[in-house]
Amino acid sequence: MEFSSNLVKVHLANYLANLPLPNSFLGIFKLGGKDILKLIPFYATIGGVCYLSYRVVKPRHPVNPCIKKESPKVVDGYDIEELGESTSFCRCWRSSKFPLCDGAHNKYNIEQKDNVGPLIIKKK
Repeated sequence: MEFSSNLVKVHLANYLANLPLPNSFLGIFKLGGKDILKLIPFYATIGGVCYLSYRVVKPRHPVNPCIKKESPKVVDGYDIEELGESTSFCRCWRSSKFPLCDGAHNKYNIEQKDNVGPLIIKKK
């Protein structure tokens, strides 16, 4: 614990005090090449921390919102003889008749600004 305390209170404080941080955004253009090189690790660390924080808190939208969630994998099979002349299969995961399409993708496409449609299988 003493090591980390010393690292933060002494070394990090000295590092930050010696950084050539500009007072304004336009001040960055007045810095020399060596000064900019000194700032790269600092800004890379800040960017990395922000990115990791975003990854932790960002909302996750699953592709499959509610179909057979108790199953480890959703698998459906059909015998080709069971299909009619034309069968439409859902690809948006919003159909109430999943795996068959019921047109739910139309509302989904409007809401999400997407363009997903069904898989249509036709007999020759």
